[in-house]
Formats: sequence, C-alpha cells, structure tokens
Amino acid sequence: MNIFDFRQKLIDDYSSYISSFINIRDERIQNTVGTAMRAGALWPDSLIQLNPLFEAGDTLEGLIAEKVLHPECRNTFRVVNKDGAKGGPLSFYRHQTEAIRTAEKGENYILTTGTGSGKSLSYIVPIVNHVLKSGSGKGLKAIIVYPMNALANSQRGELEKFLGKDNPLVTFGRYTGQEDDEEREKLCQRPPDILLTNYVMLELILTRKDEIRLVNAAKGLRFLVLDELHTYRGRQGADVAMLVRRVRNRFAADKLQCVGTSATISSGGSLIDQKKEVARVATLLFGSTVKPENIIGETLRRATREPEADEAKFAAQVRYPGSCAPNLRCTGAKRTSAHRSLSGIATEGRPRDR
Repeated sequence: MNIFDFRQKLIDDYSSYISSFINIRDERIQNTVGTAMRAGALWPDSLIQLNPLFEAGDTLEGLIAEKVLHPECRNTFRVVNKDGAKGGPLSFYRHQTEAIRTAEKGENYILTTGTGSGKSLSYIVPIVNHVLKSGSGKGLKAIIVYPMNALANSQRGELEKFLGKDNPLVTFGRYTGQEDDEEREKLCQRPPDILLTNYVMLELILTRKDEIRLVNAAKGLRFLVLDELHTYRGRQGADVAMLVRRVRNRFAADKLQCVGTSATISSGGSLIDQKKEVARVATLLFGSTVKPENIIGETLRRATREPEADEAKFAAQVRYPGSCAPNLRCTGAKRTSAHRSLSGIATEGRPRDR
C-alpha cells in the first residue's frame, strides 16, 4: 500500500461526502468555499515525524527478582508477535519502571509522556501484579476510566493480547454501554478483577439499582485510573472530580490509589515548577495527595553520536547543513559517518516494542 495514495483517496472520498450536501446559491460565496476546500481547509497536510527513543528501565526479570513483580508476570508480559505467538519478555522504559515502583509503594501518580511511550503498561502492569499477588475473583480491584469508548475498546484488545480472553488468574471486562443485556448481566453476576468503562457509565453504576452487584463487588477498590487526564477540564473536570470522591466514599476505598495519564508536560517554568503544578491540579481532581515527585515524565535517549564542541568538521556541517563545507573534503566512510550523525539515523537499538 502506498500511504500517500491512501491518504489522497481518503481526502477525495471525504471531499465528495462534504460536497454532496453543500448547496450555496450565492456564486461568490460558493467560489470562496470551493477555493478553500480545494486548498485543503478541511484536512491537514501530511505529517512525518521521528519517534523518540526512551531511556531503558529495569528488566522484567530484575523486578521479579526484587519481588516487586509477581513471578507470573514473567508469563504474562511478553512480546507478542504478529502471528499472536508470544516471544521474549518485555523490556520496560525508565518511566514505566518508575510507575511500577511508585504503584508498589501504594502512592498516587501521574504519567506525563508522549505518544508511543507505553503509558497504558505503566498502570496495567501494577494492576495485574496486584491481582496476581492478592488473588483473582475477590471483587473489583481496579476501574480504568476512559474519556471515549474507542479507547476502552482498544485497551481491551491490549489486555487480551497479554492475558488472553479467559485467563483464570486475572479477569477483565468492558462496561461502557456498548454491551447487550446478556453481557451486562454476566458482568454483574461475576464481576471481573479489572473493569474498563467511561466516566458517564461509572456515574450510572453508582446510581442505578441494576448495578448494585458491581457496587458491592467494588468495596475496597484499590486502583482508579483516569486515562487522558488532560481531557477533564472546566465543568467536565469538576464533574469528574466529584465522581472520584463519590467512588472513594461509595466503595469504601480507604486505600484507593489514583493514577492518571496525560500528554507530555508543556506548561512554563522549570521542570520542578511544572511537576508542582501538575501535582496541584491532580490533587484537586483526585481529592487525594499527589506528590510532585510522583509526576513521572519521559527520559529520552540520544539517537546520534554526540560530537565534540571543537570538532571543525561538525561545526562546518552545522554551518552548511545538508552538505560538507566547501573547504572540507568528506569522502568515503568519513563522509558517511559525519552525515549519519547529523541526519538523525539511530546508531543504537531501542528497547523492544511496547
């Protein structure tokens, strides 16, 4: 598949769909609208970007040896090949390791890392680990709240990838309003260890008598995760903040751990100031203290060779990007090496795919 041809087909189809119900009688307005649409006003230009490399963290085996993770995690969190077969154990990023260790201490935390950084594993691993240690079938241990059903559906697929559909050691279910009566009844009769839902459905669970069995099963809830925390702002943020407090009260969750994921920190000030601000807002939202040191961000790893500041060749190439300086001769292997260091081609392997 040619991705650019695919993109153009999507644009053509969407343009045809939009045009089918636009009927502007004024010729001048019609021409203006048509010109804007042909210029791409309704769709962005192609975006090509490099994925960052994240600093590697502790290994799965190392965390098991320290008794941070249950030994069964060795069989659960493994690389899944394209054919569905499981390969070697996962390698964690540094921020994932920090999240796992923070969760083990029983403290609230927020993960603020970029796309493709494995945010979901930063709470899935601690939750599964807790269920493995405490035993399955003892009520709801974790509720993961998503702002959109599409995210809940995607996460259910991720859980199936690692746990399978019928894992007796850790069970999970989706309760978002997409389920039919039979599915809902099954979940109420046998509540899973992990429940995937959205904030509207969680509100209904607390208020409707049909879900009283889920409420009873959630007594002593241990984890409450709010994915995409940055989406809860304004009135919606206030509603969710009150919902978190009702959850803690209704479920008698005295040891509740609140976890949030968000986009990378982008507010002003130093990194310490940013963490303090995120911790302040998260504390307001959760109604429970979030320490600044538990605002976990990404640690990037350099992909290219770091040149010496006094390297004449490097300085010249920075001065003349894209080619060697006129007064320098770069040939053969030396030229390839120098250009590679500037082009952003990774010289080191990255940890296994998350």
